[in-house]
Amino acid sequence: MRLPNFAILLASASLASCQSAGSEGNGGPTPAFDGISVTETVKFTGTEPFWGGSIATNVANYSTPDDPGGTSFPVERFAGLNGVSFSGKLGDATFDLMVTPGKCSDGMSDLTYPFVATLMIGSEKREGCAWTDKQPFTGGEAA
Repeated sequence: MRLPNFAILLASASLASCQSAGSEGNGGPTPAFDGISVTETVKFTGTEPFWGGSIATNVANYSTPDDPGGTSFPVERFAGLNGVSFSGKLGDATFDLMVTPGKCSDGMSDLTYPFVATLMIGSEKREGCAWTDKQPFTGGEAA
């Protein structure tokens, strides 16, 4: 089984952090990120180019202006040290979305999102924002 490059990088960072945490004698490995529960729907959006979607129960829906209804496909969830990632296949390309805590702006509205979204589709990197049904954005009307 081939892991996407993004997932390998995330796993390597997690292992390195666990090893250094244990070697410093502070009580062992750091627990995995639990700031987004597996029952929450994760929604994400980005600009230049415009893209967005949601992930619920290990199924992603990814949309663009050319495909407003979106494309649905299965993803696997991985909780790292400072976020959660979702990996799958969007057509022939790998799809790796990492969601990490941090105030985020889409640059086009007055909304503030609670998470930063970093998306890799194949070798193309996209940056955007994310929120969940339990941790919504602020500053505007709900979408």
